[in-house]
Amino acid sequence: MAQPLVKKDDDYDDEEEYSPFLGIEKGTVLQEARVFNDPQLDTRKCSQVITKLLYLLNQGETFTKVEATEVFFGVTKLFQSRDIELRRMVYLMIKELSPSSDDVIIVTSSLMKDMNSKNDMYRANAIRVLCRITDGTLLTQIERYLKQAIVDKNPVVASAALVSGIHLLQTNPEIVKRWSNEVQEAVQSRAPLVQFHALGLLHQIRQNDRLAVNKLVSSLTRGTARSPLAQCLLVRYASQVASESANSQTGERPLYDFLESCLRHKSEMVILEAARAIAELNGVTSREVTPAITVLQLFLNSPKPVLRFAAIRTLNKVAMTHPMAVTNCNIDMESLISDQNRSIATLAITTLLKTGNESSVDRLMKQITNFMSDIADEFKIVVVDAIRSLCLKFPLKYRSLMNFLCNILREEGGFEYKKVIVDSIVILIRDIPEAKENGLLHLCEFIEDCEFTYLSTQILHFLGIEGPKASDPSKYIRYIYNRVHLENATVRACAVSTLAKFAVMVDSLKPRIYVLLQRCLFDSDDEVRDRATLYLKTLGAEGSIVENEEDVQEILFGSLDLPLSNLETSLKNYEPSEEPFDLDSVSKEIKSQPLAEKKGSSKKSKGLGVPPTTLTSSVDAYEKMLRSIAEFSDFGKLFKSSASMELTEAETEYAVNVVKHIFDRHVVFQYNCTNTIPEQLLENVNVIVDASEAEEFSEVVSKPLRSLPYNTPGQTFVAFEKPDGVAAVGKFSNMLKFIVKEIDPSTGEAEDDGVEDEYQLEDVEVVAADYMLKVAVSNFKNAWESMGEDGERVDEYGLGPRGSLAEAVRAVIDLLGMQPCEGTEVVPSNQRSHTCLLSGVFIGNVRVLARLSFGLDASREVAMKLVVRSDDETVSDLIHEIISSG
Repeated sequence: MAQPLVKKDDDYDDEEEYSPFLGIEKGTVLQEARVFNDPQLDTRKCSQVITKLLYLLNQGETFTKVEATEVFFGVTKLFQSRDIELRRMVYLMIKELSPSSDDVIIVTSSLMKDMNSKNDMYRANAIRVLCRITDGTLLTQIERYLKQAIVDKNPVVASAALVSGIHLLQTNPEIVKRWSNEVQEAVQSRAPLVQFHALGLLHQIRQNDRLAVNKLVSSLTRGTARSPLAQCLLVRYASQVASESANSQTGERPLYDFLESCLRHKSEMVILEAARAIAELNGVTSREVTPAITVLQLFLNSPKPVLRFAAIRTLNKVAMTHPMAVTNCNIDMESLISDQNRSIATLAITTLLKTGNESSVDRLMKQITNFMSDIADEFKIVVVDAIRSLCLKFPLKYRSLMNFLCNILREEGGFEYKKVIVDSIVILIRDIPEAKENGLLHLCEFIEDCEFTYLSTQILHFLGIEGPKASDPSKYIRYIYNRVHLENATVRACAVSTLAKFAVMVDSLKPRIYVLLQRCLFDSDDEVRDRATLYLKTLGAEGSIVENEEDVQEILFGSLDLPLSNLETSLKNYEPSEEPFDLDSVSKEIKSQPLAEKKGSSKKSKGLGVPPTTLTSSVDAYEKMLRSIAEFSDFGKLFKSSASMELTEAETEYAVNVVKHIFDRHVVFQYNCTNTIPEQLLENVNVIVDASEAEEFSEVVSKPLRSLPYNTPGQTFVAFEKPDGVAAVGKFSNMLKFIVKEIDPSTGEAEDDGVEDEYQLEDVEVVAADYMLKVAVSNFKNAWESMGEDGERVDEYGLGPRGSLAEAVRAVIDLLGMQPCEGTEVVPSNQRSHTCLLSGVFIGNVRVLARLSFGLDASREVAMKLVVRSDDETVSDLIHEIISSG
C-alpha cells in the first residue's frame, strides 16, 4: 500500500521529534520474534524485529536468561538466508546478546565460515563478532585467520581485525602481542583507517616499553603517516614523548620540530591537534607557543563553527599560562563575543578576561552584562570564575567587578551558579580588604531572599568570622536575627551561632545579643534551643563572658585545627565510658591519596593489612595493626604514616613497596611484598636494611614473613630506634632475602628443598618532612596572631635558578611537608613575587606556621624570605635548618 504523502514543512515543524519505536513493549516484540522460525523467511520482517530488539537492549531493557536464549537460537537460524542486509543485522544482534560460553559453540562454526567467505562484508563483520563473543581457547584456533586479516588488501577487513585486536588486548594481551609484525606492516598501509587503527594498536602493544614507543614515534615522524587520523594520533604520541624526554637543564625538547611542522599540514584537524599539543607541553615557553597561537588566530575567522570553537578553546587554555602571548588575538576574539554559537562566545569572553589589561576591564564588563542573559548556567559559571581571577589580577577594579557579581547574584539561577558567585565574593573579601564592607552588605542582602540552605549557612558562618572585624559590626545583626524568624531550622541554628560569635568578639554588642539569644530559647527546633542555651551559659549573666571557661570558648568560637572527617571517625569509634572523649586522640593528618587506591589497577597488591581506601581511617588502621604486633606494642602512639613508595620497577618478578611509620622514638618500615611468579613459593622473606648512611638510627626489631605464595600479598617489618624528639634523617639500603621453592605444576605443592636468593631493592630515605603532619587551619591570620612572636624565627635564602616561581614553591612545600593554606600553593602565571602560607604539626604535637615570600629576578634566580612561628622556638630553628640544608 502506498504511504500517504506528508507535507514535512507544514505538519512537522511545530511537533516534537517522532520515534517509530515509541511505545513498543518487550513481550510484543518477543512474540514477533517467532518469525525467525518460519520455513519461508520474510527478510524485511526479520530485519524489523531485530531492529526493535536492538532498540530495547540499547534502552536498558533486560532479557531473562530464557528469553535471551530463545532469541539467540532464533537469530542463529537466520544464517540460512543469503540476504546481505539481514546478515548484518544478525551480526549486530549476536554482539549485543553476548551469549554464554555454552551457547557460543552453536554459532561459532557459522561465523568461522563467514570469516573465510569471499564476501568481504561477511568477513569483516564475522571477525568483529567472533572476537567479541569468543574466549581465549577459541581465540588461539582463529589466530592464524586474524593475522591474515590484518594484512588483507581490503581495508574494511583489515580495520575490523585491528579494532578487534584493540578490544582483545584488554582480555588476552599475550596473544595480541604476537601480532606485532603484521600490525607493523599494516601501519604502512595506504588506506587511511587501516593506518589509523594499526598505529593505535601498535602503540597499545608497546605502551609499557618506553624505548619501543620512542623508536615507533621517531620512525613515523619521518613522513610515513599519510592518513590525517593517523597523523593526529602520531601528534599525541609525539607530545607524550616530548614531555617525558624534555631536558630541563639544557632546554632541549625532542620532537618539537615535528610538532611545529604539523602546523603547516594540509588537514585542519592535524593543525589543531599540533597546536593543542604544543600548548600543553610541560613548561612550554612563550617563544615555543607563538607559532601555534598564530595558526589558531587564523582559525578564529573561519566560516566553520567547529574550527572557531576548537581554536578559541585552545587559546583559552594557553591564556591561563601565557596571557601576554595571546593578547595579539584580542581583536579577533572580541568579534566572537557576538557569535551565534554561545559556547564560542563564552570562551571568547573568558579568554579576553584573562588576556585583557586594566584599561579594557570596564569595556568588557559592559559587553558581558548584555551577554549573560542569553547563556545557560554552566557557561555563566565559567564567566564568573574568569571575573574572579580578573579582580584578583587588577584589585583596583574591584568596585565595578564586585558590583557586577552582586547584580547577577540577585538574578535567577541554579544552586551551582549561585554557589560560584558567593565563593567568588568571599574570596574577593578575603584578598582585597577594601572590598570587605561592600561585599558583606551584598551577602547580607542576598540571604534575605536566598532559597538555598547551604548558601545561607555558608554566608552566616563567613559573617561570624569577618563581621565582628568590620568598622560597624552592629549593622549586620539585623540581617542575622531575621534568619532566626524567617528560615528553616538549619539556618536558624547557624544564625544563633553567628550571633554568639559577635557577642564574644564585640564587647559593645554583648548585652543586646544576650537578649536576642534568650528569645531563641522558645524556638520550635531542639537544635536551635540547645545552641542558644549553650551560648547563653558560656556568655554568662547579661552577656558577660565567663572567665574560667576559656577551654569552652576555644572549642565553641576558636578554630578547630582537626580534619572534620577524622573527628567524625574518632567519635564513631568512641565507646562511652567514665573517661571523656579526648580531642588529642584524633589524628590530625590529611591524606592526599588513599594508600590502597594507589596503582589500584595494577596486578601488584599492596599487601595484607594495608588500610582500607577511606581517607580518615588509614592512620587509625595502621595504628591498630601495629599495636596488634607484640614487638611494636610498646612504641607508643603512632604519629604519622607515609604514603607507600615503590621499591621495585613495574612488571618485575617481585613487587615491593614500603610505608614509613613514625613514632616519638622509633621508625618502623613496613615492606609490602607480592610474589608475581606462579611457579614459585617464597619462604622466610625478610629485608636486610643497611643503615650505614643513617648514623642516628639503630635497628631494634626485624619481623620476617614466613611464607609468600603466588599473588598473595604479605608484610615484613624492620624497626629502628632514634633519639627522642630529634628529627633524625638518613638513607637506608634494602636487600630482599628469601628461600625459593619450586611448585610442582601437577600437584600444586612446593618442593621440600629450597634455594636461598636475594633481590636488590631501591633505597629508602627518612627526611625531615616525615616528622611533619599536614594540618590545615581554617583562618591563617587568626592562627598566626594567636601564636605570638616568642617562637618566631626569620631568615632569607637564595634558592638558585628555577624554571618558574611555581616550581620553587612546590619544592619548598615538598621539602617541609606542610599543608598549604587558603590556596596559596597556586602561583598565578607570570608572577614575579608570591606569598605562600603553610601550617602543620611537628612531632611532639608542636604547632608550626610558616609564611614564605618568594621573588624571581630577571636571571630566573629565586630568593625567599621565611618567617616561622611555633609553640617551641627550637622547632622554628629546626625548620630553618631544614631549608638551609635542603
